[in-house]
Amino acid sequence: MEHIENDSQFAGLTVNSGVKQPPSVNPYLTKRKRKPMPTVGEMVEGILKGDITMLSRAVTLVESLSADHQAIAQEVIEKCLPYSGNSRRIGITGVPGAGKSTSIDVFGLHVLKSGGKLAVLAIDPSSERTKGSILGDKTRMEKLSVHPAAFIRPSPSAGSLGGVARKTRETIVLCEAAGYNNIFVETVGVGQSETAVHSMVDFFLLIQLAGTGDELQGIKRGIMEMADGIVINKADGDNVDRARLAQAQFRSALMLFPPAASGWSPEVLTYSGYFELGIPEVWDMIDRYFDFVKANGYFERKRSEQARYWMYETINERLRSSFYNDPEIERRLAEGEARVLANRQTSFAAARDVLDFYFSDILKK
Repeated sequence: MEHIENDSQFAGLTVNSGVKQPPSVNPYLTKRKRKPMPTVGEMVEGILKGDITMLSRAVTLVESLSADHQAIAQEVIEKCLPYSGNSRRIGITGVPGAGKSTSIDVFGLHVLKSGGKLAVLAIDPSSERTKGSILGDKTRMEKLSVHPAAFIRPSPSAGSLGGVARKTRETIVLCEAAGYNNIFVETVGVGQSETAVHSMVDFFLLIQLAGTGDELQGIKRGIMEMADGIVINKADGDNVDRARLAQAQFRSALMLFPPAASGWSPEVLTYSGYFELGIPEVWDMIDRYFDFVKANGYFERKRSEQARYWMYETINERLRSSFYNDPEIERRLAEGEARVLANRQTSFAAARDVLDFYFSDILKK
C-alpha cells in the first residue's frame, strides 16, 4: 500500500509500510479428527465400568433431539436397565435463593465421606434465545464439582419440562448402571417441575428460608404434601431465632395435613449450608426415612408406581410428538390458525377439524 506521506512534497517525513500481519488462523493448526461414535456395546461396557466419558456421551444422546441418537440412547438404556435401581434417589427443591446448590455441595461431600459415588442431575432453566442453561449449577458446587466420585450434569429445560423430566429419569438409569449409589435431582424452583421430580425420586426434600417476610407465604399445600422432609436453611448468626420460629410454624402446618401414604411423618429441621451446621442431622433424617419405608414395603411399592407412571408419560409424549411433527398436520394447523385469527372459525371447530383428520387419515397409514 502506497502512502501519500512519502511523496517528495513531504520532505523529511517517511512512513514505513509496517509489519506484515500474520494470518488469523494458525497455519500450523491441523484439523483434529472427530472421534467416531462408539457402538452400543462399547458404550454399555464403558458405563458399567464407571467410565465417566462414556456416561457423558450416553447422556448427551439421551438429551439429543435427533431420532437416530434417540434410537441409540434407548438401546443403551435397555441394556443398562438390569444394572439400575440400586441407589437412593433424592429430590431437592426450594424457592430460588434458598441455597439449593450450596446445600447440595455440602450434602454431597457429607455423603461421599462414607464412600460410594454421587450423581447430581440439575434441571436448569433455559435461555429463551439460546436454549442453554442459565444458572450453570455446576459452577456453584465448587467442592463437589472437583470430587472424583461425583458426577454433575445440568440439563437445560429448553421450554419443555415434560421432555427434560423424562430424560432426567432415563439419565438416572444410566448413572445407577455406572455405579452411582446416590442420586440428587435438583429442580428449577417451586413450580411445575416439583411434580415431575417427585415422580422419579424416593425422598423429596424441601428447602425453605426464614426471615424473608411473610413466613406463611412459604407454606404451600401442594409442595408441602409432597415433601418427605423440610429443612430451614441459613439458620446462623442473627437468623437462628427466626429459623426456629419458622420451624415451629411448619411443624404446626404439617399437623393439619392427612397422613402420607408411606406412613412417614415429615420432619422439620434447621441447618446452615454456608457454615455447614446441622448437615449430619439432616442426613440422619433421610437415613431414618429409608429404613422406615423399606421396613413397611412402601419403598418397592413406590418404585413400581413410578415405573408405571413413566410408561404412560412416555406414551403421551410420543403421541404429542407424532402429532406436531407430522408435515400435513403442521400445514393444517397453520390453515386452521389463519381461519381462527380471521374470525372465520372458532378455536374449537378448528381443533376438531385437525384432530379428525389426524385420527381418520394419519393413524390409519
